[in-house]
Amino acid sequence: MKTDSEVIRESLKQPERFSEIFERHGPSVGSFVASRLGIHGADDALSETFLSAFRHRAKFRLESASARPWLMGIAVRVMRRHRSKEAAFWRASAQAVHAGQVVADDAAQDVSNRLDAAAAVREISPLIAALSPRDRDVLFLYAWGELTYQQIADALRMPVGTVASRLNRIRLRLASPPISARPDPTDRHIERTTANGLA
Repeated sequence: MKTDSEVIRESLKQPERFSEIFERHGPSVGSFVASRLGIHGADDALSETFLSAFRHRAKFRLESASARPWLMGIAVRVMRRHRSKEAAFWRASAQAVHAGQVVADDAAQDVSNRLDAAAAVREISPLIAALSPRDRDVLFLYAWGELTYQQIADALRMPVGTVASRLNRIRLRLASPPISARPDPTDRHIERTTANGLA
């Protein structure tokens, strides 16, 4: 079987060969896009991703054996134009989980599965929403795109050290309790003064 690099090189002279890249990576890229935009919002973004990849295939670094990180990077850039769809999808998913409803959308169900429980989604959704768009891109490429640090660096055109530091910062933010669950420092002050007999 030929590598993605060989197929893309051949597609420069035989454009129809690029369809093999879609056959190989369409499902995983489509799943990644659907996890962020919902199934109904994913079709357009997936089409745009592969159309852009086809138009810019001459820019693919042929020393890379796999086109997957390159395609994921294109998908991330395409999804930036669909931020309103992503925001609406996350709001609807969070509301459904909060209300205890069964989420019909397969991608939303997959979100719940990947985060290991509806309760986890409810707990960290506000923390994810508070991340910068760039940090969310890194997080989702790692968690849902299943890319390595180096592949994320290639996809987002950033140094691998930046990917590592961003993921470390994201882990710390997601591990901290939501603001609503944090103790109120004023309450602690009241408790201390009461304990000292000052109340």
